[in-house]
Amino acid sequence: MKKLIALLILTSHLLVFGQASMTMQNTYPTSYFGSPLDIPLILAGTFGELRPNHFHAGLDIKTQQREGLNVLASAEGYVSRIKIAHWGYGKVIYITHPNGYTTVYGHLQKFSDRIEAYIKKQQYKNESFEIQVYPSASELPVAKGEIIALSGSTGGFIGPHLHFEIRDSSTEKTINPFLFGIQISDSKRPTINTLVGYSLDTDSQINQVNIPLQLSFKRLNNGDLLADKINAFGKIGFGVNAYDQLDDAINQNGLYSLELSVNGEKFHEFKASILAFAEDKYINLLIDYERFDKMGQRIQKCFVEPANKLSMYPTSVNNGYLTIEDKKSYNVDIIAKDFNGNSQKISIPIIGKNDSILVRKTEIVTPYKINSALFNEFSKDGVTVAFPKNTFYNDLWLDFDVSESIAKVHESTVPIHNNYTITFDVSKYSDIEKQQLYIASINKKGRTSYESTVKKDSTFYASTKRLGKFTLLYDREAPTIQLHNFKDNQWLTNHEKLQVKIFDYKSGINTYRAEINGQWILMEYDVATGLLTYNFKDKVFADSKHELKVVVTDNVGNSNTLTATFFRKI
Repeated sequence: MKKLIALLILTSHLLVFGQASMTMQNTYPTSYFGSPLDIPLILAGTFGELRPNHFHAGLDIKTQQREGLNVLASAEGYVSRIKIAHWGYGKVIYITHPNGYTTVYGHLQKFSDRIEAYIKKQQYKNESFEIQVYPSASELPVAKGEIIALSGSTGGFIGPHLHFEIRDSSTEKTINPFLFGIQISDSKRPTINTLVGYSLDTDSQINQVNIPLQLSFKRLNNGDLLADKINAFGKIGFGVNAYDQLDDAINQNGLYSLELSVNGEKFHEFKASILAFAEDKYINLLIDYERFDKMGQRIQKCFVEPANKLSMYPTSVNNGYLTIEDKKSYNVDIIAKDFNGNSQKISIPIIGKNDSILVRKTEIVTPYKINSALFNEFSKDGVTVAFPKNTFYNDLWLDFDVSESIAKVHESTVPIHNNYTITFDVSKYSDIEKQQLYIASINKKGRTSYESTVKKDSTFYASTKRLGKFTLLYDREAPTIQLHNFKDNQWLTNHEKLQVKIFDYKSGINTYRAEINGQWILMEYDVATGLLTYNFKDKVFADSKHELKVVVTDNVGNSNTLTATFFRKI
């Protein structure tokens, strides 16, 4: 009787939990938010897609390869945040809605007249193109379907599209817009094109190999995939490279879920439903980061690394680690799904066999041992590297060396979680030389990039997330400034805009300032083209003769000034 009562109580709890789970899954309003564009929605990117060092937090909606499409408020609310930046989302609007959610609209070309007037007033007040403001609920209310902006391509080297998000206003977590009823035509099943097996400790193996092993498979008549039978032993895991395609686009988009089952029982699952920005960096533990760094291919692991704190695993028995016993048989299924339920399955037959290991990963021992839980600092030949605790996810031997003025700080195949500091002793340089020096990173192709350099009397340092090679470089050249859409002493009465092109070949542009007749003017900077653009509608100058002055400074302080005269009637 006691066992029966206990069973009834357990069943009751399971039913309540199941009902609660179903309720949680259906709490999102599916008819509240409308389309942010007045054209058929075709996607270039989906929610939760794997991107460099982050997950994609929304939908990338195509804008017919052009700019200037009407962007609509997806629901009533008020503009709670406006940000304009050279990078990231570029020009972006946040709308807070009374139902507890916030929608985000990024890469905009310009805002509606009312919002444009509001933000330009703040830009002129602060004399800055880049700006971020937080209007009150009464300042910029919007109605559902109201035009709030025109679509664009601001925010760096990107093509025209609209980035659209839905966030929980209280937590700032982003939620898959598909859960709110945003629908996209998708009848295609995802594609799995690579399967990799992982031996997860020193005693485990797959086909007598203790290193990651790409596995062969074939396609069955029903479209499913079947891997070649493998022999394995000990703690192992699997990962796949997979993508989804929608009906009206050729883009290779992200999955909604990735499931792994063992002998018919669900064992591990990843689901792209909710994202927390604080968890973004753990994407580098979700994927096989070394393979991505070397080959550019993202293998999504169907197991959870010990340091991985992602909350995107609804199910994960033993963190997805499979323990294969000798002389036992297993069948592992990995199923890639999109939001519409289309799926691709790959089956992996496994025979447990405790065989000899023929190939092992070799560990290179160096004088520099990283204890990932502690602060680590090492110096050699005038270069010091300092790693705060938890910079690395695991302990390792650091490959650190200095040769011919180039510092090598390990390999870029290892992901890091926090910034570390690299410091160069510059005491041997003169004051003039120090002014023109900066720290640069060197990529695999030998190209250099400016690292934000902090200068003290005898040391320069930079805080960086990059591993690899670094050096000190000179920048003795001032930025270039050129008139773009007019010539000196030209009449510009019929011009809507005034444009100047700027560029710096070494350390890069740091600041710019433009004035007409001694008054600051707003010039929008497009980092992709190097163009500074002034709209004549911004200000009315009484005289017909005008003096333009543009001052541009690079990251080591080299400065250049352009002056020009133009004529324009009111």
